Amino acid sequence: MKRSFEMNMCEGPIFKKIIIFSIPLMLSGIMQLLFNAADIVVVGRFSGSESLAAVGSTSSLINLLINLFIGISVGANVVVGRYYGARDYDEIEESVHTAIYTAIVGGILMLIIGVFAAKPMLKLMGTPANVIDLAVIYMRIYFLGMPAFMIYNFGAAILRAVGDTKRPLYFLTAAGIVNVIFNLIFVIVFNMGVAGVATATLISEIISAVLIWLSLSKSDGALRLERKKIRLHKDKLSVMLKIGIPAGLQGTIFSISNVLIQSSVNSFGSVVMAGNTAASNIEGFVYNAMNSVYQTALSFTSQNMGAKQYHRIDKILLTCIAVVSTIGLVMGIGAYLLGHPLLSLYTTSEEVIRYGILRLSLISAPYLLCGIMDVFVGSLRGMGYSIMPMLVSLSGACIFRIIWIFTIFQMHHTLFCLYISYPISWLLTASIHAICYLVVRKKIIHQPIVV
Repeated sequence: MKRSFEMNMCEGPIFKKIIIFSIPLMLSGIMQLLFNAADIVVVGRFSGSESLAAVGSTSSLINLLINLFIGISVGANVVVGRYYGARDYDEIEESVHTAIYTAIVGGILMLIIGVFAAKPMLKLMGTPANVIDLAVIYMRIYFLGMPAFMIYNFGAAILRAVGDTKRPLYFLTAAGIVNVIFNLIFVIVFNMGVAGVATATLISEIISAVLIWLSLSKSDGALRLERKKIRLHKDKLSVMLKIGIPAGLQGTIFSISNVLIQSSVNSFGSVVMAGNTAASNIEGFVYNAMNSVYQTALSFTSQNMGAKQYHRIDKILLTCIAVVSTIGLVMGIGAYLLGHPLLSLYTTSEEVIRYGILRLSLISAPYLLCGIMDVFVGSLRGMGYSIMPMLVSLSGACIFRIIWIFTIFQMHHTLFCLYISYPISWLLTASIHAICYLVVRKKIIHQPIVV
């Protein structure tokens, strides 16, 4: 291991370390989102609104397919973090190689599913006839990069577990620059449309995976990745799955509700779809910034649990809530207030912009509620509880939204009625998570709760 990239989360000032840890993580999330943003901006500007709608209509379906394995990478983060906090380096080594093995197998599986299931699944979503063929092309090329995508995400989870959020940022920056360059070349010069932006994303994902593989291969000590040691250690996989499967299922089932919402948006036509796509992409930057604090809460809590520094758990939670609330207020409301110029980057159509601003007003402005909800989930998972936050999130947000779509939305078939379900579900779910945290914290740590 290279000490300069590590962080001991179990000692020293919590606020300072949380900021140092979360800022590169935040920038990494934003860079990863820029892959898709570059696709959307380029096709919206140079290939038209149908291409823009095609790329946007795939996002919820892509998330649906990959979220299970992304959840397992969360499990890998917690396992490595626990062993790192306990300074058990033999266990770290086995966890690292198990995680990479899982990433490779999962990536190949997702490649096969994504390529062959793209068209039937897009049909089930009610994707319009003038958009579906372009959406299928984008998805099939995108999923060719799934092995690389998984290797990067599992590798980044390993590095985050030991406090290294800088190298993933460097790798994504390099890959992001390549992605933008190839987007412009493939779309403007070669007129490849959605195939061009998908190919550019594929290339960038391969680059980020190669860089993180080389980084782990050249690490010293327990993080060192050796190809001959890549295999499954059942005890490590078992714990990763125990934490990761509920997290992945939560993301997957959340994506089902998002697919239903995307299908509901599709019912309003391609212009509304284009506005929804552009606005949701802008919101993605806010979400990724807040999600970095969720991952910070997860990593800090898991390390301190491994080191048995239970008295720091409450301070980590409260600090993360303060940070995520600030990010949500500044960026969420800022995105709404700057809605017109931001949406103008994606399209020149005033009608598309108008629909995008409607979404920003109802989802982006109150986004801090989503951030607070996720921080509670990160703390609970860091303490080893994954099923409970999954069930709460599914009931309070996912199932609630599905019921809303089939009841309230059917009675009031408007975009306002559809979008308002988001902030209502966040507030409901965050409140229940707060109660769960207090119960779990008292049960497993037996320490006074710091307020």
